[in-house]
Amino acid sequence: MKIAIVHDYIKEYGGAERVLKTLSDMYLEAPIYTAFRVKDSTADKEFEGRKIIESSLSPILKIRKLYSPLRFLIPIIWGRFDLSKYDLVITSCSWYVTRGFKVGKDTKVIAYCHTPPRWLYGYETSVSFTKYWPVKIYAAIVGHFMRMYDFNTAQKINHWIANSKNVANRIWKYYRKESTVIYPPIETKEIKKITKGVQKKDFYLIVSRLVGAKGIEHAVNIAQKLKINLIIVGESHGLSNIQSNLQRNNQNNIEYLGLISDVEKYKLMASAKAFLAFAKDEDFGMTVVEAQAAGTPVIAFNGGGFRESVIDGKTGVLINEVSKKSLQEAIKRIENIKWNKEEIIKNAKRFGRERFVREMLQFINEKVRKG
Repeated sequence: MKIAIVHDYIKEYGGAERVLKTLSDMYLEAPIYTAFRVKDSTADKEFEGRKIIESSLSPILKIRKLYSPLRFLIPIIWGRFDLSKYDLVITSCSWYVTRGFKVGKDTKVIAYCHTPPRWLYGYETSVSFTKYWPVKIYAAIVGHFMRMYDFNTAQKINHWIANSKNVANRIWKYYRKESTVIYPPIETKEIKKITKGVQKKDFYLIVSRLVGAKGIEHAVNIAQKLKINLIIVGESHGLSNIQSNLQRNNQNNIEYLGLISDVEKYKLMASAKAFLAFAKDEDFGMTVVEAQAAGTPVIAFNGGGFRESVIDGKTGVLINEVSKKSLQEAIKRIENIKWNKEEIIKNAKRFGRERFVREMLQFINEKVRKG
């Protein structure tokens, strides 16, 4: 089959890009169509040597992060791609919609959905851009037409895959489409090998894109009050100013490391007392599983995809609110429970990379090749 892959854009290297990397490894000859790519960005370096085709509007979108305010151009961005020569198109879609391209009458389209666009349906996003009234009016107008576009293009997808049960519920809610859950690929074997023999230290860890929806600033405030040692790893995304705030408000018990290699990240995960994840409605949450693959328990908000990967009392602690009191209680539980490292690692294996590849190939074989 002639196969093409479509992805939002190539810029930050986060969870969605890790899924894209695995899909691209599965189909080395498949070109990647994208809205734009930023040369030498963290994501761009991961796809060196791959054929990447940018939209005709990419030069404009890359100017001073205009891709965010120019999101009303999404129908034009994708509509200018003609993918009719392909037998199968796999679209990796989230906030930039990533649908609406031209296909042939025999082309099958599979959507691997990280989430329906959060900004269209009232979920917390990376930046509260609607706090200013001119932007709020702009967003309301653009949002109305984009929701119609989002729904209409969703109806043209042949098969839906959700990255979690949480996202599968959203796909049904907003598109009225059934989907199959295939969890993202986690490098569980690699993590176990890298972290063998790493000793625990006196700190808690956050690894995340530095955006508003992840609860990072709230975690920092609580850590300051509780005087616990906290290390934060990650890069800014979009228009977020969290990175500059962290660098400006340096505290003795809080260390911001920015971007580090995967090897360094996995070793930090293994040596942390616990991994913290406070997003209120996370789509899935790959780093939470990576931490478990490193044998470290997780303190996570009891919502979203975290419910699917964290077993309370066995692989971590789920909290019902992000507050000083709840985190204090969670830390007490973390320190009082005798954690079974092998049990935590075993839970993470449910989300391994090899499992993802196997399930994706089986899905494609059943729905596309035989269909």
